[in-house]
Amino acid sequence: MNPYLLCWVVTCLCANTVTADTRDRSFDADWRFLRGDVPDAQTQDFDDTAWRTLDVPHDWSIEDLDTPESIGPFSKESPGGASTGHVLGGMAWYRKHFILSEEDTGKQVALRFDGVYMDSEVWLNGRSLGQHPYGYTPFAFDLTPLLKPAGQTNVVAVRVRNLGKNSRWYSGSGIYRHVWLTVTDAVHIPLWGVFVTTPQASDTSASVHLAIDLANTGRQSVETSISTTLVSPDGKSVATITTQQTIAAHTEIPLKQTVILPSPKLWSLETPHLYEAVTEVRVRDTVMDRLVTPFGIRTIEFSAREGFKLNGQPVWLRGACVHHDNGPLGAAALDRAEVRRVEILKANGFNAIRTSHNPPSPAFLDACDRLGVLVIDEIFDHWKIAKNPQDYHRFFEAWWETDLTAMIHRDRNHPSVVLWSIGNEINERVEDEGLAITRQLCDAVQRLDPTRPTTESLCEFWERKNRSWPDTARAFELLDVAGYNYQWKQYEPDHTLYPDRIMVGSESFPREALENWQQVEQHPYVIGDFVWTGMDYLGESAIGHASVDNEPENGLLPWPWYVAYCGDIDICGHKKPQSYYRDVVWRQSPLEMAVHCPIPEGHTEIVSRWGWPDEVRHWTWPGQQGKAMQVHVYTRYPKVRLELNGRVMGTQSVSEDTKLTATFSVPYEPGTLRAVGMIDDQVVSSVTFQTTGQAVALRLTPDRSTIEAGRNDLAYVTVEIVDEHGSVVPHGISKVHFEITGPGELAAVANA
Repeated sequence: MNPYLLCWVVTCLCANTVTADTRDRSFDADWRFLRGDVPDAQTQDFDDTAWRTLDVPHDWSIEDLDTPESIGPFSKESPGGASTGHVLGGMAWYRKHFILSEEDTGKQVALRFDGVYMDSEVWLNGRSLGQHPYGYTPFAFDLTPLLKPAGQTNVVAVRVRNLGKNSRWYSGSGIYRHVWLTVTDAVHIPLWGVFVTTPQASDTSASVHLAIDLANTGRQSVETSISTTLVSPDGKSVATITTQQTIAAHTEIPLKQTVILPSPKLWSLETPHLYEAVTEVRVRDTVMDRLVTPFGIRTIEFSAREGFKLNGQPVWLRGACVHHDNGPLGAAALDRAEVRRVEILKANGFNAIRTSHNPPSPAFLDACDRLGVLVIDEIFDHWKIAKNPQDYHRFFEAWWETDLTAMIHRDRNHPSVVLWSIGNEINERVEDEGLAITRQLCDAVQRLDPTRPTTESLCEFWERKNRSWPDTARAFELLDVAGYNYQWKQYEPDHTLYPDRIMVGSESFPREALENWQQVEQHPYVIGDFVWTGMDYLGESAIGHASVDNEPENGLLPWPWYVAYCGDIDICGHKKPQSYYRDVVWRQSPLEMAVHCPIPEGHTEIVSRWGWPDEVRHWTWPGQQGKAMQVHVYTRYPKVRLELNGRVMGTQSVSEDTKLTATFSVPYEPGTLRAVGMIDDQVVSSVTFQTTGQAVALRLTPDRSTIEAGRNDLAYVTVEIVDEHGSVVPHGISKVHFEITGPGELAAVANA
């Protein structure tokens, strides 16, 4: 195969065409005209010379709007409002001109999109290739029948319609994942045509099975030789198998190959070893196609008696639910941004991710494979009953099988993926129609990939008064693993009724981290807990915001909130106080401390169910001298002592009964605040906060000192206000202007 990444010419619909330098990613457009259309933009001879040149992935919804009713890309006119982070969708057209060379004459040419949000239609040379409604699944078209001869210009046109209220979260808009042009010979391996499984694997031996699809679009039957070479993680060829096969004209056939591999290197969380299966198709010693398929050798087992096992070893899933956006980059799935999210989550203790509530990008799963993170790969947030008027429910009946097949075919070789999820909080989940859909989806998953179990996330029946939790039994009995959203109190009573049910906390509240984890540690039938959320995201604005009682009610807050603010990690990638508490819950840190921000006199704090108290990790409070400050110490030590400037402020016992928390009231004075953990009255650990000095400088810290010369690589630069000793001044305020010179691009700027 010969894949090319494509760049595109784009215009967002506006009253007048816009010309911009090809290096400029921003342009002026009147977003009030985004609901319009471009007549004849799909045709071959449409004049697009005034449209600007653009690289994909991109996300048009993060373009500055520059209207009285907007701030940056955020608008009060957003149909989705707080749910989608106050961004605008609309309609846009893309056009791409390309010319095939003489050597491509007679070959198969396909165009693949990794993700377009949403309801897209694609044309080639004025002829429609088809539409693709869902915004999160990949799709491809065969261009071959409509291509111009070599040397002549072909034009691809794409229309994207992100209209109305169609999402419960920030979706982004446009071609936000990669696009690929693939050229193959008539005899070739079709898209996602190799499936590698390792049904038996141990330290001494592994059975590697390959299911290979072989296509012949030519006019004659041919004799082929299909060879697969396994390449070890250190780059050495360790096994080869060859199969001879005759394939008739205009046919596609399945092949199977099996290799027994001695002393394999197993894929695990600690050692995520990756092999490659290099498959070559030859006709008369000429290589017609070559496909490299990364895979991992590992086994997975699920049971109510022994929990989840990876390579025969029990694993508790320390899970994070994540949305697909990349914060200030919007939904644009730049490779480095996708990898960085996985790196941050793993570095903060998460060993599993639930892709809520849609398939992620290929780059995200590649990162999970390389870094050793397990994945629940989820397909739908709704089926036939709407959650929003213009959402995917309009297309579900006609498209569910296409989209489910695309997700599983694309993702089935990722060793990180251990569960397929068919839905989240589906409205019709226990109704007769919903149960029939559940059977359809589960049967399709089993047919497409019998090596992994199926799950679905169910919640309480807040939308149906005539239903209660026991009704979930009808749905759970159809699933391999039962996903419980915010229902840890149901684990033990449900286990009494259904002792063979395997349960997972598919969503949980941050403040119930201990209760959920106690269930995991105590009961093998509860295989893990996935917090909502591992990382902050755009949309569902401020559901995690802690407010005081004179602010709006809990739930989605109005303008100008954009971020959910419920994550353990903030939207810039930094650790929040709730994540330090989780470290103690997970036994990954012995002792942590936080200080609650002062609450105005006469008011009380309101914390949403997805939120966390307004606390921070510092001891710098100008203007609070002598006022009582609330200090929380989190630990599994039996006793903690709090000291201020060497004086003992108090000693408390700590246990799971106190939620691993000791709370002290301390009159503020600058200096050193120190918490110590004790066993048998002996100090064994401590954590210290030191009051900082005056702000004197800005400090810029890049996460990487060297990056590749390409738009898919990024350096994230943290800007901090520091004192003369280099300590961060938490209340420092400075207006900062960002500018970059040289061969680089300022992709985005944000705070958390």
